[in-house]
Amino acid sequence: MIYLNVLLGFIFLLGSADILVRGAVGLARRMDISPLVIGMTIIAFGTSAPELLVSLDAALAGSSAMALGNVIGSNMANMLLIIGAAALLKPISIKPYTLMRDGMMLLGSSLLFGWFCWMGTIVAWQGGVMLTLLAIFLVRSYWRESHDDDFSAETHLEEVKEFEGLKSLPLIWMAILAGLAGLIFGADMLVEGGVDVARTHGVAEEVIGLTILAIGTSLPELAASVVAALRGHTDVALGNVVGSNLFNILAVVGMVSVVTPLAVPQQVLDFDLWLMLGVTVLILPYFIGGWRLSRSVAASFLIGYAAYIAAQAYGVHALMAVFG
Repeated sequence: MIYLNVLLGFIFLLGSADILVRGAVGLARRMDISPLVIGMTIIAFGTSAPELLVSLDAALAGSSAMALGNVIGSNMANMLLIIGAAALLKPISIKPYTLMRDGMMLLGSSLLFGWFCWMGTIVAWQGGVMLTLLAIFLVRSYWRESHDDDFSAETHLEEVKEFEGLKSLPLIWMAILAGLAGLIFGADMLVEGGVDVARTHGVAEEVIGLTILAIGTSLPELAASVVAALRGHTDVALGNVVGSNLFNILAVVGMVSVVTPLAVPQQVLDFDLWLMLGVTVLILPYFIGGWRLSRSVAASFLIGYAAYIAAQAYGVHALMAVFG
């Protein structure tokens, strides 16, 4: 039964996130909101909604370890699994410095998150700082991109095209309400199933967050990036990952820590946080330097993610003891 909860949670999160975003995009288009704003806000929030609801549900259930593990694990999945899968279908190449601002903001936000983690517990004032930074970033990005015909703006336009389709107002509202309900229900089932799995098998809750929950909540981004790659818009995958990782750190951790403090598990401080920061630095040249993401690089990303999951399954501290 516990595995059924996890499976159903995955299904509800994946389907509900897509339905919610399509409904929200349809409503925004009916209200004549520009595609740029839709891409930067509605789609970014919508595809990160599973991480937000799962992390909030886990934290309120008393498992801040699972909540933080979900965020870090989702960012790892975004960078290695999603970019790897998209580039394996079709190599990705963008002009140098086209995602410079977004990439540097992601690096800065990741370092800030790391600093807050090292304080031991992320509390409300730190969450407020992250939410403020996100608001400033969105306002500045919109102003710049609405005045410059750059790659980032074009990427947001392509993202909107991937989610367009609903025109009828009653259908739009039905999609929004059904999507929200499905997300809440799916998040609750996934967290409940994840906690039960951890307790049944003696697995640390942060490991469940870093693996099962992270993969489940990253499914909307994975689906969107794979579909975009199949349609020839592989560069959208880079925009999806940068936006999603930023929202995971600044919006998800920010909002959840404002509601309830997040105690940082020791494994996160010893291993996962450092690895997330390292991978973020590793992929920056592909965001801002115009390096080509070939199929061989994509394969190495996927192998790296498989090794990360294997390390979690084996036990990080046991693995660290083996290698001294």
